[in-house]
Amino acid sequence: MRADRLVALLLILQRRGRVTAAEVADELEVSERTARRDLEALSMAGVPVYSQQGRNGGWQLLGGGRTDLSGLTADEARALFLVAGPATATPEVRAALRKLVRALPEPMRDHAEAASSAVIVDHGWGGPARAAEPPRWLPLLQRAVVEARQVELDYVAGDGSESRRTVHPLGLAARGSVWYLVAGTAAGQRTFRIDRVVEAELTDRSVERPEGFDLEAAWAAVGEHVRSHWYAAEVRALVRPDAIGLVQRVLGTRLRTGTPTPDGRVEVEVVGPVERGVVGELAGFGAMVEVVEPPSARATMREIAAELTSLYGDG
Repeated sequence: MRADRLVALLLILQRRGRVTAAEVADELEVSERTARRDLEALSMAGVPVYSQQGRNGGWQLLGGGRTDLSGLTADEARALFLVAGPATATPEVRAALRKLVRALPEPMRDHAEAASSAVIVDHGWGGPARAAEPPRWLPLLQRAVVEARQVELDYVAGDGSESRRTVHPLGLAARGSVWYLVAGTAAGQRTFRIDRVVEAELTDRSVERPEGFDLEAAWAAVGEHVRSHWYAAEVRALVRPDAIGLVQRVLGTRLRTGTPTPDGRVEVEVVGPVERGVVGELAGFGAMVEVVEPPSARATMREIAAELTSLYGDG
């Protein structure tokens, strides 16, 4: 999210009280999707922006408008800079951030500037941001990153294993509605899903930051690892034209569509971590989808079809 657009968005909210994503898009000359994503990013980071559904709904600042940006609390200012100041900031964005820093009271400035390089908001892979409650421990971990303080962390991994460790918070990243902590540990640099943190305790010990650490580069490496895992298997298929919408909704960003064939079906590629898992998903669409390549995927589809016939067939 560009810092200059963020400031403009806040001024709009202050001036107009309640706005819709369409109104923001029109005023800032961006797409409605971008406007909604910016509003959701603010909310996810802890800025007091919330949405109200319904005919007269829209987005507004909690407690009404502010007279100026210096009316923000310390926590709100930190949250703003966490969203507005990614490591990829352009010179124009950094200039906008400097202007915003000068509008803040003196005690807030150091932490605001530290926050401006502490987060990545990533829309480059995975699904779009969704409005969701921020994870419980996000505010504490934001503070730990900005103040460069170690954290005692109780964590449950994806496989269900539990661990307790001391971590050195280095940065935060948001992908879709999921927040991650990039941190140093005794075993090297690790990435933790913040919604899997069970307990977190801020310590008075300072973070040991690796020399030359770059949050953007570290997060790019995480993304490449995720892609290499989740996109390890690729299956080509043909989808009936009346089913392509359904297939797209179910498979989301793992589906790449090609050109229609002479019989009207659409060529697609589907990726996933394991070929059998991808074929199993496609099997659920029945005759709407025909697996074409690789040959091993077609063989797996025949096996699945035989197993289902045996299980559910008469007699």
